[in-house]
Amino acid sequence: MTMPIVVGVDGSAPSLLAASWAGREAAIRGAPLRIVHAAVRWTHSVPLVPQPPAWGAGAEAAAREMLRQAAVHAQAGRPHLAVTTEIVEGGAPEELVNAAEGAQLVVVGNRGRGGWAELLLGSVSRHVATRAPCPVAVIRQPHTGDRGEIVVGLTGRPGQEPLLDFAFREAALRSAALRAVHAWVDPTPREPGDMQPLVYDVEAVGEEEALLLAEAIAGWREKYPDVTLTQHVVHEHPAKALIDASTDTDLVVIGAHRGARALLGLGGTAHAVLHHSRAPVIVVHF
Repeated sequence: MTMPIVVGVDGSAPSLLAASWAGREAAIRGAPLRIVHAAVRWTHSVPLVPQPPAWGAGAEAAAREMLRQAAVHAQAGRPHLAVTTEIVEGGAPEELVNAAEGAQLVVVGNRGRGGWAELLLGSVSRHVATRAPCPVAVIRQPHTGDRGEIVVGLTGRPGQEPLLDFAFREAALRSAALRAVHAWVDPTPREPGDMQPLVYDVEAVGEEEALLLAEAIAGWREKYPDVTLTQHVVHEHPAKALIDASTDTDLVVIGAHRGARALLGLGGTAHAVLHHSRAPVIVVHF
């Protein structure tokens, strides 16, 4: 059985955009779509505040209607897409991470009803992007038509095979070109413990960084011969390079290391891109 795509909804405009995007992605992948709404029926974790009324028929009906509307958005133009809806009990961040078990992708809007309007990335989307066991798509803009290209951010260091595999597969599924972006500020260490020079020739180092990127993607052209690949190496901060690239692409794919060194569970570049990208972003952990 094909693993599903999961999307979390709360009735907000960003979550309905996420449902629409998730429906399109599920259709591309030939996957079923599972739409999930997390409902806190009883605030067990906040015992000092007045408890809300018991979950009643009205609240249940409102949640079901919200899920119905999300399904309509997901199936628009895709009537044969298999969609299921579900209300799960608990906090949205934790329940969406739980729902991601066994999914091939989990999709969220950049913020929901509970977030401050001025925040670019809500707490739910940040938590899911950090903790989910599968790749996470964060959607912040309505779909405005295909540009036919996906951007993937690469460091050129070893160990990014899961990121490359995801980006190439996604490009192949969409029949899209793939643009590999490698931005550098200082020369990339070749070996652990390499000492970096205090003064260097930017042009010469740029050539070395281009070679590093070429080595990182060596063999992937042969594995995905139908994907048109371009390489872009630039001397600037990786977050700025990827945010700039997001203005004219369909999707930005970024990697994030799990571990204590990461900012809020994500690397600084991933964190910045999730906040400021103008295109949907998929985070692949490795």
